[in-house]
Amino acid sequence: PYAPVHLSEAPATLSARYMFSAGVQETGALYEELALLSNMEEIFAPVPVTPNCTLPQASTEAPSSISSRPSPKFAFSAAVVSDVPEPVRRTVYLPSAVPSALLAPPRTSGPDVVSHAPDAISGEDKPTDAIRLKKDSSMVRAFQILRDDPAVSALVSNGSTGALVAGATLRIGRLPGIRRPAFCPILPAMTGGIVGVCDSGANVDILPEQLQQFAIMGSRYLECAFGIENPRVALLNIGVETEKGDNLRKTAYPLLESTPGINFVGNMESRDLLSGSYDLIVCDGFAGNVLIKTAEGVALELMKKLKRDICRKNRYKAGALLMKKMFREEKEFFNYQNYGGSVMLGTVKTVVKGHGSSGPDAFARCVEQAYSMQLGGMNEKIAASMAALKAQQEA
Repeated sequence: PYAPVHLSEAPATLSARYMFSAGVQETGALYEELALLSNMEEIFAPVPVTPNCTLPQASTEAPSSISSRPSPKFAFSAAVVSDVPEPVRRTVYLPSAVPSALLAPPRTSGPDVVSHAPDAISGEDKPTDAIRLKKDSSMVRAFQILRDDPAVSALVSNGSTGALVAGATLRIGRLPGIRRPAFCPILPAMTGGIVGVCDSGANVDILPEQLQQFAIMGSRYLECAFGIENPRVALLNIGVETEKGDNLRKTAYPLLESTPGINFVGNMESRDLLSGSYDLIVCDGFAGNVLIKTAEGVALELMKKLKRDICRKNRYKAGALLMKKMFREEKEFFNYQNYGGSVMLGTVKTVVKGHGSSGPDAFARCVEQAYSMQLGGMNEKIAASMAALKAQQEA
């Protein structure tokens, strides 16, 4: 799904406006996906799935305060719509395989708009061509609304990563002073906290100045979305010593030391990624992508081996039965779907990329991320930090 998130202008409220598009290929798969989405408990209220496009009216109840906000309620049918505490515009894009008999008559007024999106962007499409040529795809239409509608604040997507990067760069644009946007996914730390990795795949070949910008953007992100004060920033390297690394990292090290507004603590070896000693790791997209996928792979294979070994002997099974709750907690701790998506930092409006295999909980976390970043004024703070850096460089 692709979901531009509309947010209330009033800072004292957390009432959000959502727009979803169900980007699946078959009608049966559409209903199956909506049924899965309707099982969300913390973010979404479950509503029965019915094959029609009857859209519910928005509630007229007053928005709640931040301390006691209700969970936004979502209804599901052939389309996905939101029902939040204030009347809002709700737009839904349907995949081409949905039979026309299921579609309600076109509506040109009122809060509900149902739009047909016959094009689909696949993983094999060249990103720039997909954004330029497939104008009737749900992603391109969502980008158009995000760009043209000032009430729309953010986009959450589980679609093609390349197309999302191209669309965010070409259709939305970059913040002043930002060379290239960067992804910043979140991983769990062994101390119970989190650690961000910026970049994780958007930029393979970079300059030292871009690592400096990644540190600024990632620091503001962790502050606004997760409330981490003065996040500890480390540079991914082959050793902790200052002189270690290639020319890129040797040049970037003094830049990071002198960058205003960040708490740079030095180099970090990959083995310390989840130690909890760091809040943000800055690196090029190639190294960051390998780092994250290696950590995910090791955790996954370790859990598989543990399960195989427990099943070998009955006494192991008996012991595991007593530790069942602990094993379930550990599995949830390492479940990437509990940590949201990979935020694209540096664009004029907020863009969050969810994993292609994300389930309901993961998608809900992505929406929460976009929510928190908007409430915290992340892009404004990044722009202010970049202005401070420019002033320092010109002094």
